[in-house]
Amino acid sequence: MREQSPVLAARVAELDALYSAPDACAATLLCDGYEPARLAYRIVAEDLSASELTYGELRAESGRFAAAMHGLGIGPGDRVATLMGKSRAYLVTLMAIWRLGAVHVPLFTAFAPPAIALRLAGSDARLVVCDPGQRGKLAEIADAAWPIVTLGLATDGALSFAGLMAAAPREVPAVAVGGAAPVIQIYTSGTTGSPKGVVVPLRALAAFHAYAEFGQGIVADDVFWCAADPGWAYGLYFGVLSSLLTGVRSVLYEGGFSPEATLAILASEGVSNFAAAPTVYRALRSSGLAAPSPLRLRCASSAGEPLTPDVNAWAQDALGAVVHDHYGQTEAGMLINNHHHPALAQPIREGSMGQPMPGWTATILREDADSPAAPGAIGRVAMDLAASPLAWFRGYAGDAARSAEKFSADGRWYITGDTGRRDADGYFHFSARDDDVILMAGYRIGPSEVEAAILGHPAVAEAAVIAVPDAVRGEVIEAYVVLSPGHAASPAMARDIQQWVKTHYAAHAFPRAVHFATALPRTPSGKIQRFVLKARRRAELAAAG
Repeated sequence: MREQSPVLAARVAELDALYSAPDACAATLLCDGYEPARLAYRIVAEDLSASELTYGELRAESGRFAAAMHGLGIGPGDRVATLMGKSRAYLVTLMAIWRLGAVHVPLFTAFAPPAIALRLAGSDARLVVCDPGQRGKLAEIADAAWPIVTLGLATDGALSFAGLMAAAPREVPAVAVGGAAPVIQIYTSGTTGSPKGVVVPLRALAAFHAYAEFGQGIVADDVFWCAADPGWAYGLYFGVLSSLLTGVRSVLYEGGFSPEATLAILASEGVSNFAAAPTVYRALRSSGLAAPSPLRLRCASSAGEPLTPDVNAWAQDALGAVVHDHYGQTEAGMLINNHHHPALAQPIREGSMGQPMPGWTATILREDADSPAAPGAIGRVAMDLAASPLAWFRGYAGDAARSAEKFSADGRWYITGDTGRRDADGYFHFSARDDDVILMAGYRIGPSEVEAAILGHPAVAEAAVIAVPDAVRGEVIEAYVVLSPGHAASPAMARDIQQWVKTHYAAHAFPRAVHFATALPRTPSGKIQRFVLKARRRAELAAAG
């Protein structure tokens, strides 16, 4: 493992000073500081036709929408939620929020109304901007008090995005909120309780910018495409923000994933730097398709779940690039990477998530004490806050108890909640998640939220969900269900429970299999023992061959 270069340490300090400045302005740093003619995005439609968005256009359009929101009473610190897919209007809305000094609350478009309502209420959102196809979900929320701006027709009290843009003055002055002010409030899931609100300050952009340079290896002449959904942390932090922080020419694809479209875009747009979840690479491999022309890929990155070795056995020939596995969290950004930056690049070690990024100091703590574990021993992945100038997380919004769980008693260590080991050469290897969060196709899914949705079904008395290995998605959700008296197990009942989760929680998070049981394994205190169910299910799968 190389010692950290003084040049890289100086770059970390430079970024930290830039984004921590008391007069830091998000709109200036992310948009207005670039030449107006500079190309920000090539926006690829579902039919693969493309349009362009320059920084000058982004400034003008976001300025106009900021003026419209200002007229609705939105100002610094106000939470504005987006229930939007990837589009030009989405980018304009984000920049308008930050131009006002307001705070963006991302909502994943696959969420059902209860999950949306929880996040809107938890963030105390003042406004929601939504796509026409999402408008109905907001209408289903009882006692909704959030003004709505829709990209569709202004009906049922909603305001029209186009109408507001047409009537608004050209712009309002961009607000300089300073590095300590919040710019994002995003929700991350765990196994217990409701989703946790992570408030991201402007100074966190230093950590995100550092990852764009060191981890993703973005350089000025790249064509960059992050395929992750910006309703989640990686797609927002390291798709949208990586693009805007570095000013690199980027691709935004409005359609849903397919191997055919992904390969076509990689080729037609000349993508040289690509980031996606392992499930994307596995799906490309499983498709058997070849790229329509030689690709220009220089860097390929993966995050969201551990990268399995079979991906790189395929990727070198099929994509012309080795995929680099990276590790991070919503609460921190990326922490440990197989870096692309030439000053940090090391040989890829199979199964390793790499080495700590400049600006972070990582270790493996013993399971039974807040002291470093021996090399090779499994322990808790942790960050030394005193030696991590890019650290920014201070706790969950309004949740002191769960905030305290993320730090050691003396405040020195940030505890990731994941377990792993560090080998003798300094490479880190992921082992497991202490909190049982399920990582499916790059999405972090909290078992408690899915269980809560299942328990809302009128036929269900008890429920537990677990992660089961899957060749394409990495992991999939399976559920164990105890039915209430008077209800019988059947394939039809299983399908009904699956559909219930789709409509009452999220379309992507339904259990791929439903197992009916007479009782669930529990501790003496009554907690469900998911590990027992996991072991039982994996043994069944192994026996089935």
